[in-house]
Amino acid sequence: MNTKQQALAAVERHEALLTSVAAQIWDFAELSLQEHRSAALYCDILAEQGFTVERNLANIATAFSGSFGSGSPVIGFLAEFDALSGLSQVGGATEREELIPGGNGHGCGHHLLGAGALGAALAYKEYLEKSGAPGTVIFYGCPGEEGGAGKAFMAREGIWSALDAALTWHPDSANEVVSGTCNSCIQKEYAFTGVASHAASGPENGRSALDAVQLMNLGVEFLREHMRPSSRVHYAITNTGGLSANVVQPFAKVLYMVRDIDVAPTLALQARVDKIAEAAAMMTETRLTVRFIDGTSNTVPNFTLEKVLYDNFAAIALPTYTPEEWDYAAALSAAIENKPDALPGDATKHDPTIRAFVAEASNNGTKPLNDFLIPQFSSHQFEFGSTDVGDVSWLTPTAQIHTVCYPSGTPFHTWQTVTCGTTGIAMKGMLTAAKVLATAAVDLHQNPALLATAKAEFAQQARAGYTCPLPADAVPTIV
Repeated sequence: MNTKQQALAAVERHEALLTSVAAQIWDFAELSLQEHRSAALYCDILAEQGFTVERNLANIATAFSGSFGSGSPVIGFLAEFDALSGLSQVGGATEREELIPGGNGHGCGHHLLGAGALGAALAYKEYLEKSGAPGTVIFYGCPGEEGGAGKAFMAREGIWSALDAALTWHPDSANEVVSGTCNSCIQKEYAFTGVASHAASGPENGRSALDAVQLMNLGVEFLREHMRPSSRVHYAITNTGGLSANVVQPFAKVLYMVRDIDVAPTLALQARVDKIAEAAAMMTETRLTVRFIDGTSNTVPNFTLEKVLYDNFAAIALPTYTPEEWDYAAALSAAIENKPDALPGDATKHDPTIRAFVAEASNNGTKPLNDFLIPQFSSHQFEFGSTDVGDVSWLTPTAQIHTVCYPSGTPFHTWQTVTCGTTGIAMKGMLTAAKVLATAAVDLHQNPALLATAKAEFAQQARAGYTCPLPADAVPTIV
């Protein structure tokens, strides 16, 4: 049995542990920066498996690492484990049914993400033990991806600079290696404080904080015409100041998220939003308090690492599904409202040849499960979403994959992703990810020239240097 076969066998031996971890994290369903039970579970398992555990990374209570070995290369596996509010859902269902009314749910599959990264770390650790060669594996528990930007705070502390490479993955409805970049993102909360008054007998004495929020929102609407095409601005009114129409609302809050490709234009656009907020406060004679929530950078692609991941993805056996799993996927897919028309995979948006391949392999997007690997592509194109993996990629060569954990066309942050997250489909995708990441790490260890090429490419791609999107005084914030 060669070393890669040993790594694959190690993942399979740990299958019961990994599926148990994923199931427990799914049950915990803890929100960003509040993942205390999830973090404790991982730390306990890492210690039991012989890793040296370090807690409270970057002064974040739920950030941690587990390391094993010594010397180079130092390979990191990134894990996430936070859930989303309002998405509680019974597992394995085909219709909306809350498990806990108003509760949380893993609508982005981070219960799987962390468990798959753990499987890769365990398999690579076993490889290092058996080889006896120098090398270090580090499993990183990264909290707050959905809100909190844990990896960005860890980047500000220089944590990622210790790595020779970082590997990660994300659950999806397609098997592919991720390429290209994404938007950076800044999130701030604007709180307006006014003066309460009787809206009928003393309106002249009141100063409405809700008016300030509305004026701010109106100002941003006019700003939209004068933004770069790549810019995005979103908001949510989180406090309207009360339910009584005959009271001038003395307090109101709005949460804003500003995006653009690079950090610099994002910060510039955010400064314009700040001015609009200040003007709204002046117009209403209210007091403005601004709270920085989080910020993330765009991702830096590393085509060398992407090729290593793809070669290993292509070499392993993709999951096969039972007739019951095919039927379940079809039923759940039919329950998706406003199902997107786009074919699966990032590559189909940029490469016509790959798009044609995917169209045929997926029966023009009608196949319930995409049981094939999308051909590799390398691109500098960007997706409009954001992730704090970007901050890692500015400090060390970084690459990631997607594996099929959901039926075709399943949108993220929905009850469908939550309910499918307990099924064999999801668990098979998680184990596939662990195998790809583990065997890719073995390749990087056995072939120093590959890692050297990846690092040379990184030096070129990230030559502009890392601009941290976080102010020096920002602290991890629970929204």
